[in-house]
Amino acid sequence: MLTATDVKNKVKKYILKETLSDVNQIDDDTLIFETGLLDSMGLLFLIEHLKEEFGVETQDEELVVEHFESIKNIVAFVESKL
Repeated sequence: MLTATDVKNKVKKYILKETLSDVNQIDDDTLIFETGLLDSMGLLFLIEHLKEEFGVETQDEELVVEHFESIKNIVAFVESKL
C-alpha cells in the first residue's frame, strides 16, 4: 500500500519533470498554478497522470483548483481517493 510519502514523492517527481524545475524551487506548499508552473493543459496532463499512476478517477465536480494548487493538496486529494 502506498504511503503519503510515496504519493508525495511520485507527484513531486512528475511535476518537476513536466515543468523542468529544480527540486529546490518547489516545496509541498508551492502554488503551482499561481507561480506559472502548470497551466490548464498541465492540469489535464496531471489528472491523466494521477489516473495512470494511482488509479484515481477525477469527477467533474472535483475539478477545482483547491485540489490541485499545491503538492500538499494533490497528495490529500489522491489519498482521499485511495
